[in-house]
Amino acid sequence: MKQSIYSKILLFFAGIIGIAVGIGQLIFPVAFEASTGIDIAGNSSLLSEIRGSGGTLLIAGVVMVLGAFKPSLSAYALFIASLFYLCYGLSRIYGMLVDGLPHQGLVVVTICEIVIGIAVLAAYRRLQRQ
Repeated sequence: MKQSIYSKILLFFAGIIGIAVGIGQLIFPVAFEASTGIDIAGNSSLLSEIRGSGGTLLIAGVVMVLGAFKPSLSAYALFIASLFYLCYGLSRIYGMLVDGLPHQGLVVVTICEIVIGIAVLAAYRRLQRQ
């Protein structure tokens, strides 16, 4: 399967975002979450949950970036990216429906996650049709 430049760019940027968020949640969770008004300082259980998600996002981001440069990983990386971004976005939408609207920054993040998820899903489907 030939990887398009569109897929490479999409995977690279989706991966960089995943790596950045993963590092923020894993290494700097208090400051990272405070950027959207969430105070988690001193809550070791919540910090553990956030760090666990951060490590998972970091590794998923690395797989996405690798998929941008290694064609044999591109289909797998696009699939992982679509799962991650769409699951995060759709889960946040569910949260908005049952919990109410969060900080404005998280609403913007939700929209970005859905857009990226749809874009990588489309790239994955295009690659599968080749």
